[in-house]
Amino acid sequence: MFKKIFMKVANYCKVCYNELAHKTTWPSRAELTHTAMVVLSASLVIALVVFGMDSLFKWVMSMVYPG
Repeated sequence: MFKKIFMKVANYCKVCYNELAHKTTWPSRAELTHTAMVVLSASLVIALVVFGMDSLFKWVMSMVYPG
């Protein structure tokens, strides 16, 4: 019973390695750098929008509830 389970796990590991080593296309360094910059830029823009909305909401609430 354990031998059958071990063989299934070993076969799964071999199939995973084969796919990662031979079938997967990895991005080039330039593609990876470009994608990282896009994600960083989008994160920065979203953070600035959230900060602006939070500041506006804080200002509106200070007008509604002074002091």
